[in-house]
Amino acid sequence: MGTSRPQPAALLELLKPITWFPPMWAFLCGAVSTGAALLDTPWLLVAGILLAGPLVCGASQVVNDWFDREVDAINEPGRPIPSGRVPGSWGLVYAIFWTTLAAIWGAALGFWVGLATLLGLGLAWAYSAPPSRLKRNGWWGAAAVGFSYEGLAWVTGAAVFLGGALPPWPVLVMAGLYSIGAHGIMTLNDFKSVAGDRALGLRSLPAVYGLRKSAVIACWFMAVPQIIVVACLAYFTAYWQAAIVGLLIVGQLFAMGRLVREPEALAPWYNGTGVSAYVSGMMVTATALPGLLS
Repeated sequence: MGTSRPQPAALLELLKPITWFPPMWAFLCGAVSTGAALLDTPWLLVAGILLAGPLVCGASQVVNDWFDREVDAINEPGRPIPSGRVPGSWGLVYAIFWTTLAAIWGAALGFWVGLATLLGLGLAWAYSAPPSRLKRNGWWGAAAVGFSYEGLAWVTGAAVFLGGALPPWPVLVMAGLYSIGAHGIMTLNDFKSVAGDRALGLRSLPAVYGLRKSAVIACWFMAVPQIIVVACLAYFTAYWQAAIVGLLIVGQLFAMGRLVREPEALAPWYNGTGVSAYVSGMMVTATALPGLLS
């Protein structure tokens, strides 16, 4: 490991706070879907948000940066590990430490919370680390991240406010559908690293199929599960939530049309518009579920 030590600011940067929002938001959706009075137990809400964001998501980011250090040396050489601000094997030590901390924290919040946490952490390592390194295949890699960031975080939020119990099937179904949709979001996220992926043989969808075809695939993955969500909400007579989610889908379809025409230029724009509409629909859907569980 040597005598060099990482800079504290570099360790925080490895956790990538900007990436914590999606799982924290999904956790909140899961919590809302139970109908619990969240502010009656603020410590539980804070503990769960910390688990979903800084701990589990943060651990996944450190693991990914350690095993992606060669890719990042091409795509983003200024990152903490390839730049040398986190020297030697400190990145691996930090990944193991943060993973362990997240696992202990999750277990303290209940059986199913702990199980979901272990599954999420396991997927984080399987995504980045050999021999599995799921990110080498864009289909499996995007599925693993989407499932962790959206589905598992949603289930965790529900389990925390159900006393650690397994959430009922409507919650699991909605979490699963939004996980499938997140596959498309993860595909768009890979647009920024096409050069490095191709250089090192990582078969992300943009690297294999090109940006336009990958944009079309991503749009299908995002749109179809949301349409099924609207159908489910209507079936459960949650009509106003179905209408709002339907309108949000219409807005996304217009944005998708622009994205497909200019995928390279507009992928960041879509992440700020279409993805925002997607995650807004998640919360609207969550508000319908307490009525189904009562």
